[in-house]
Amino acid sequence: MCGIAGWVDFGRDLTEERPTVEAMTDALASRGPDARGIWLSPRATLGHTRNSIIDLAGGVQPMAAEQDGQPVAVLTYSGEVYNFRELRAELESRGHEFRTRSDTEVVLRSYLGWGEDCGSHLEGMFAFGVWDVRARELLLVRDRLGIKPLFFTELPGGVLFASEPKSLLASGLVRPAVDADGLRELFSTAKTPGQAVFRDMRELLPGHTLRIRPGGSVSREYWRLQARPHTDDLDGTIAHVRSLLTDIVTRELVADVPLCSLLSGGIDSSTVTALANAARLAQGDEPVRTLTTTFVGYAENFQQDDTRDTPDGPYATELARYVGTDHTDIVLGTADLMDPDARLAALICQDMPTTLGDMDISAYLMFRATREHSTVALTGETADEIFAGFKWLHEADQVEAENYPWVAREKRMVGGQSGQGRGLFDNGLMQKLDMPGYYADSYHQAKAEVPHQDGEDRAEFRMREQTYFHLARWLPMLLDRDDRLAMASGLETRVPFCDHRLIEYVYNTPWRFKNFDGREKSLLRAAVKDLLPKSILDRPKSPYPVTQDPSYTRALHREMADVLADSNSPVLPLLNVEAAKRAVAEDAGVAHEWHSRMNIEMALGFNTALGGLRCTRLSASTHCANAGSSTPVRQSASMRNKVS
Repeated sequence: MCGIAGWVDFGRDLTEERPTVEAMTDALASRGPDARGIWLSPRATLGHTRNSIIDLAGGVQPMAAEQDGQPVAVLTYSGEVYNFRELRAELESRGHEFRTRSDTEVVLRSYLGWGEDCGSHLEGMFAFGVWDVRARELLLVRDRLGIKPLFFTELPGGVLFASEPKSLLASGLVRPAVDADGLRELFSTAKTPGQAVFRDMRELLPGHTLRIRPGGSVSREYWRLQARPHTDDLDGTIAHVRSLLTDIVTRELVADVPLCSLLSGGIDSSTVTALANAARLAQGDEPVRTLTTTFVGYAENFQQDDTRDTPDGPYATELARYVGTDHTDIVLGTADLMDPDARLAALICQDMPTTLGDMDISAYLMFRATREHSTVALTGETADEIFAGFKWLHEADQVEAENYPWVAREKRMVGGQSGQGRGLFDNGLMQKLDMPGYYADSYHQAKAEVPHQDGEDRAEFRMREQTYFHLARWLPMLLDRDDRLAMASGLETRVPFCDHRLIEYVYNTPWRFKNFDGREKSLLRAAVKDLLPKSILDRPKSPYPVTQDPSYTRALHREMADVLADSNSPVLPLLNVEAAKRAVAEDAGVAHEWHSRMNIEMALGFNTALGGLRCTRLSASTHCANAGSSTPVRQSASMRNKVS
C-alpha cells in the first residue's frame, strides 16, 4: 500500500518542475513511510511513497522497464495483486524477464504484455499510473471495486493524478473549490461514482482505465457487475461460498511484514480471522494476531440502541479463545477521543469533515495502535453489502421505499432535511443543497444502472436492486474512509469480502438462498458454521461501535458551547445558531443518542476545517443568516490548501 502521484503535460518541460511533483509526493508521506521516489522526464513525472509489504528490497518505485538500457515504461503503483505469482509465470512463458519478486514488477510487465487490458488480468486492489515512454501516453487503472483511491484533474496540456486530493492541491495547479454539488457529496451517505468533493477533481471510476494522449483522454470500462444465471442448488452454493472464502483469505495472507486481523466479534471479521488463523497454522506459521477496539466501561454499561444490540468485546474475546489467536484489546476513553491532535489528524487524512463523528476518531486511533504491531490488517468489510447483513434490508418499509434504504431509515429517525450530520446547519443552506432532491436523483440514476436477469419475480428484482445500491453507492464511502484513516498511519487494510469473484457469485445468488432460514446473512452463516462458536453464528448484526460514555457527549457540548460563544468562530455563518444552542443545552447524559451527537461533531469538524489548522482550510463566502434563515447560499464555499 502506497501513495502515488503524477503529472503529464504535453506542452511544457516537466524536468524543470521537480518542486511541484516533490510537493505532491510529500503530501502523501503518511501513505508510504518506508521510501519515497520521483521519476522525471520532459513530458511526464511520477512520484511514489512506499509502504513496503512484498519484496522489501526489490519493489522500489517508480519502477522502470528497460530495453537496450533505456526506459520503455515507468510505473507508480499502490495496492496488492494477489495472483501475481500466477501472472509472473504466465508472463515468463511469454518471454518476459524479471529482476525482482515483487508484485509491482508483475503489474509493470502486465502492462507491457497486455497493454490497456492489463487490469482485467489483475486480481486484488490497485490503483496505478504507467507512462509509456515510446507511445508518449499515460494509462491510469483502478481496481474493479474501487478499493484503492485514484483522483485526477484534467489540465489543458495533460493531467494530474494522485491517491488523495491533498496531493493534487499541493501542486498549486488545481483550484481548491467546493461548489454546491461538492457540499452535497460531503453531506451525503450515498457516493456518486466518479464525483469528488472538490469541484475541479474527479475520481477514476472503479473497473475503468483512463488513457491520456496528446490529443486528449479516453476512458474505458474493463469490468462491470453483470447478472448471470445461478445454476447451483442451495447446498452447492454454500459449499462454493466456503471454497471461495478459503482461497481468498489464504491468498491475502501474503506479506513480508507483520499481519493481523481486526476482530469485532461479528460473523464477518470472525470468519476472516478463523480462516486466516487456520491457513497460517497449516503453513506452519504462528497464530494470527487479532485486535479489537472498545471503550472504557463499554461492555459493562452497554445500552442497546436502534442499530446495536450487543457490545463487541465479549464476542471478540470468545472468538480469539475459540480459534487460538494472539489477541489484544485497544481500549479508548473520552480523553483519547477528544485529543485535539487525533481529531485533527482524522480530519486531515480525509481532507474534509465527515458525517460519522467519533467512529472516525476511534477508527483512526485503532489503526494507529494497530500499526505499532502490524503493517497489514485483514478486515470484514463488505460482507454486509453482499450477504444482506443490514437490518434495513429486512424491514419491508425501508426495502420498498423509493430511496436508498439507509437514507429512508435515517429520515425515519431524524426527519426531513436534518439528516445525519446536517441538523445544525443553516436552513437556507440546507434548502439550497436540497439533500432530499439530491438523494432522489442519485437513487433513480442508480436504479437505472442495475443489471437484472430475465424472468425475476418482484422480490428477486427488488433485492437485486438493493444489493447493487449497497455495492455502488454505500460501499465506496466505507472503502474510502477505511483507506484514508488506515493509511494515515501507514497501515494497509485488506478486504477479502471485496474479492470480485465472490462479489460476482453472491450478487447472482437468489435472494431466497441469502435468507433461506429467515435471518440476515443466512448464506454466510451456513458456509462457516463449523468455524465459529454458536454465540457468534447467532449474533445479530452490530455496526462499528460508538462510545456511550456520557463524559464524551458532555465534552462535545462544552467544545460546541465555546464555538458558539466566540463570534470569530469560522463555522458560525453556516450554522443555525439557535438550533446549535438548543442542542448544547440538551441533556448531555443521553450518550446513546449518537445521531444527535453527530450533528455537533459535524459542526465542530467544519469549524476546524474552516480555521485552517495545518490542514485544508474551508473558507465560506455565504449570505446565510445565523438563526434559521431561509436565505440561500449565494457563493460556493472554497477550500484553500495549506500543506503543513
